[in-house]
Amino acid sequence: MQLKRHLTTFSLLVMGVAGAVGTGVLFSNAGMTAMAGPSVVLVWIIGAIFYTFIGFTFVELSLMYPEAGGPSRYSLYSHGKVANLINALSDLIWYLFVPPVEALAAAEGLNLIYPHLVNTQGNPTTLGAIVAVIIMLLFFPFNYFGIRAFSRSTNVLGIIKLAIYVLIGLGFLAFARFGNFGAFGGFAPFGVSGIFAAIPLAMFAFGGIRVLPDYAEETRDPKQLKNSIILTIIGQTIVYILFALAFIASLNWSQLALQAGAWKDVAKLPGNPFLVIAQHSNALWLIGLTTIIAILGPFVTGYIYQGAGTRVLFAMSRTGFVSARMKELSERYSIPAAALIVFTIVGVIVAYIAAPLPSIYSLITDAVVAGYIGFAINPVVMLALRREGRTGTVKGGAVIATLAFAAASLIAYWSGWPSVPYAVILLAIGVIAFGLLYKVHEGFGNAIWYICYILFLTLMTYIGSVGALKLVSFNIGSLIVVLVSVVVFLPWGVASRLKHVEVRAAVAEG
Repeated sequence: MQLKRHLTTFSLLVMGVAGAVGTGVLFSNAGMTAMAGPSVVLVWIIGAIFYTFIGFTFVELSLMYPEAGGPSRYSLYSHGKVANLINALSDLIWYLFVPPVEALAAAEGLNLIYPHLVNTQGNPTTLGAIVAVIIMLLFFPFNYFGIRAFSRSTNVLGIIKLAIYVLIGLGFLAFARFGNFGAFGGFAPFGVSGIFAAIPLAMFAFGGIRVLPDYAEETRDPKQLKNSIILTIIGQTIVYILFALAFIASLNWSQLALQAGAWKDVAKLPGNPFLVIAQHSNALWLIGLTTIIAILGPFVTGYIYQGAGTRVLFAMSRTGFVSARMKELSERYSIPAAALIVFTIVGVIVAYIAAPLPSIYSLITDAVVAGYIGFAINPVVMLALRREGRTGTVKGGAVIATLAFAAASLIAYWSGWPSVPYAVILLAIGVIAFGLLYKVHEGFGNAIWYICYILFLTLMTYIGSVGALKLVSFNIGSLIVVLVSVVVFLPWGVASRLKHVEVRAAVAEG
């Protein structure tokens, strides 16, 4: 029995854009504008450029190995089982925690209608956690009844979601005060440093491309992934720029009780800044749409990520890192049913404990940074496989892989303290536990560079401006991360690859 190939380029595009564009775009623009002013528009473009390089590594590797949960398997073929276990568990942690966070975000959206789901500290109440559990359970049927049903429902809900986002963006542009773009300190009132300071907030909004290679084995033609990944980045960027323009243009300083041009105070707008602006403008239809998207947005993202995470668990079972039952397919629907059930149960538990243990909820949101550590290995894998004779499909692959590794390193570094150490501690516990349980030791020497790389990023987040000590400025810290990553860890990682015979053995075993 095999996974069914039903996903088209259109389905992948809707999945990628609708899965990535969430409530974050409604909240992040205020924080980014406080740092960069109107040049927040440029910040989104820079973020898109960074992710384009990362996207090309996914393109090449997914065409080499068009497998379900592929990004959690690529490093197996280049660096062996230990590096792959670190990589796969990083991905799994990310995927396990994203759906519960989205379910809780949807509950927070419902709180706008029924204000008993979130307390005054912004944490879910017991009732809010129960609602999040119900939402988690509602994700399940979207993924259980086969990839065809998943594709159809995602096409419909994804298009509705994106259409509402576009309507909201255009609606806020109706209040356009284009003088905001130049009247208060110019387009970049805080200069280049302000633009760079805002980039980290933008970088975390483009993660949707990571989902697409996980469905490679269910794509009608894996070659469709190339266009889908690139178009997803473009689609996301268009939406993000639209909302950046809408936010700047809709700022009525006096109406919001802000001093004209006080960009830093924009971050102090309470709650959803777009909802606040709509309420002050008495635009009832915009208030309604913004409320709808606060619920629908995270719901669609949540069930898409639940499905993608299920494929990661499925891939890990193929490698031998988890029970063989996780790779069993439903006879009727041809989906990894056991993996989906386990994945859902864990998500339900995580969502529920958010109310009695809000500190755990904070830890969970920080720990998703593990996903960035996971995909940082892909540029190294790409170059390593090329060195061992695999034909590359991306022109200028060496340059692109280098830039992608620099970008991925910065994304992880910019996640800051304590997010990075939380993720690393959780990852270390998982690697030790799974390594001992499933006796994973092959390729330890090939993974030393990856372990040192993770420790280096953790150290930098501790001493840098994004960390605890703040001994190194933002710009200098970012420069150090790029130089050390590219000059030391990239060539070390490529040199640590399996040799040609070992690669063939890994492919045969996998």
